[in-house]
Amino acid sequence: MKKLYFLLPLILLSCKSNTSSVNDIDYKVSQTEVSDFLKYLSSDELEGRETGTKGIEKAAVFLEDFFKKNKIKPYFASYRDTLTNFKSPAYNIVGVLEGTDPVLKKEFVVLSAHYDHIGLDTKQQADKINNGANDDASGVTAVAQMAKYFAKTKSNKRSILIVFFAGEEKGLLGSKSLVEKLKKRNFNLYTQLNIEMIGVPMKRDYLAYVTGFDKSNMAQKINEYTGKNTIGFLPKEAEYKLFYRSDNYSFFEAFGKPCQSISTFDFENFEFYHHVSDEFKVMDISHMTSFIQEFLPAVTKIVSTPTEEITMNL
Repeated sequence: MKKLYFLLPLILLSCKSNTSSVNDIDYKVSQTEVSDFLKYLSSDELEGRETGTKGIEKAAVFLEDFFKKNKIKPYFASYRDTLTNFKSPAYNIVGVLEGTDPVLKKEFVVLSAHYDHIGLDTKQQADKINNGANDDASGVTAVAQMAKYFAKTKSNKRSILIVFFAGEEKGLLGSKSLVEKLKKRNFNLYTQLNIEMIGVPMKRDYLAYVTGFDKSNMAQKINEYTGKNTIGFLPKEAEYKLFYRSDNYSFFEAFGKPCQSISTFDFENFEFYHHVSDEFKVMDISHMTSFIQEFLPAVTKIVSTPTEEITMNL
């Protein structure tokens, strides 16, 4: 997540869930796969994945190989989408799953997370690597597992653009660069779900929150689709305007559609934000696996409804 300068407590509020939901999908997310994926992406070998470094290049190759293995096609000529606003070569990694419905496939749902982080620390200390396990290797892992599910089941009537952004920590550069290209292609966006810092659970009566809670009905629709209190309202999210601090904002600004980030980082449950101790060993793999499992029915509904049910609030 783009830089924040606070760690403050929160007031507990939640939104009511709707009892209308999709049936549980007949698919189990592999906890081992979640663990292995996250472990490599947040490993010392990648040296904190700072945009433009050798470390993030290794991460890019890893994500390209993941797409190839799961038969997810590149959206552009290759998986690499070169940033137009960064001085040295840097790439978003972009794949696409074409929708199965001849009409709905013309609409896109974007599933995204940023795979860059802040690299090596300049302080004189034993551990200099900002591994970024929670920020945002956790989100990349979740998006990858969702992409694998749809690649396997082909249950998406709408097309899905899967994006792993570079340059988020440099000022949302990857998403800013990409939306300019998509606008020129008359990209037909329905909605974007950007996954940001979901490596540890909250001690609340809901699983996660969306940024910009009141900007659309996304939270209410997700709860309707899952039949659970999946999404709640986090007052500090609104107070600190987190909606504007991650890659969802670039898409919202360009398309004016519901584009929001989903997170479980609540300023009370994780003390290693932008810290060398943001490592794999402090991630809750069971929670991450459950998070992905709970969201799959909701995303399945989002990519399949006959009409666009997630809408901006007036």
